[in-house]
Amino acid sequence: TSTWYYARPRPPTLRPLPFSPQSPKYTEPADAVCLQVLNTASPIAMASYLPPFLARLARPFTQSARLAIAADSPASHAPGATIPEGAQRCTVAAGCFWGTEHLYRRHFAGKGLIDAKVGYIGGDLENPSYRAVCGGKTGHAEAAQIIFDPAQVSYRQLLEFFYRMHDPATLNRQGPDTGPQYRSGIYFHDAEQEKVAREVTQRANEQWWKDGIVTEVAPAGRWWTAEEYHQEYLDHNPGGYECPSHFLRSFPPLKYD
Repeated sequence: TSTWYYARPRPPTLRPLPFSPQSPKYTEPADAVCLQVLNTASPIAMASYLPPFLARLARPFTQSARLAIAADSPASHAPGATIPEGAQRCTVAAGCFWGTEHLYRRHFAGKGLIDAKVGYIGGDLENPSYRAVCGGKTGHAEAAQIIFDPAQVSYRQLLEFFYRMHDPATLNRQGPDTGPQYRSGIYFHDAEQEKVAREVTQRANEQWWKDGIVTEVAPAGRWWTAEEYHQEYLDHNPGGYECPSHFLRSFPPLKYD
C-alpha cells in the first residue's frame, strides 16, 4: 500500500508522490517532496507549500528572470579559475554549500580569506547543474572552495574550523538535508594538504567526535563553480535557508603530539 507525504496541505495543482521503501529515491518523506520540486512545472506555487528546508530547493527557481533556465544551464558555470600567487585552496563539503561558504566568510574575513566560492566536486558528470546534483545521482558534493593566504591563516586552522562548524558524524546528511550531495568531505590539493587533512581528521575524531567521523578525505579532482545565484547566497538573501547543523561548536583546542 502506498503512503502519501505532504509538507503542508497541498495545492490542487500538485499530485502526491508515493513513498516506496524499495526505492532509494524515497528513503525519506522529504525526498519525495524534493523530487516533486525538481520536476514540477510550477516551482513558485510549490515553494509556498514547503517548509524552510525544502523551500531552499525551489527558492533559486522563483527569484527572477535571471534565475530561470539560462541560470541553471550547465554552460552558465565553469571549472575554478586561477588564484593569486602565493595563495592556496581549501576545498570542503559540509552539507548545504550556502551555509558552509557563509560561515567561512564570516569567520575568516580579514583573517586570511581572499575569496570563497561554492560549487560541485567529486562526481563524474561534466558541467553539472544544480538540478542534476540535487537528484543525488551525479556523484558530486555541494562544496565550498576557500582561497586563502597561508601567511595569515593555515590550512590546519581551516580544517579545524571545518570540524567545528558542521556534523561530520552523519553519513550523507546534514540536518534535514539528505543524500550523497550533502556528504562531509575534505578534498586535498597536494601531498602536504593530504597529510594535514588526515592528521586533523584523526585528532578531531578522537578528541571531539568520539570515533564518529564519516568524512570523506580524497583528492580534489575537478571543481565546477556553481551557478552565480548560489554565490554568497545568504549575504544576498538574509532570510534564506540555513542548515540547523551549521554552527560553531565550543570544543577545546585539539592536542597534537
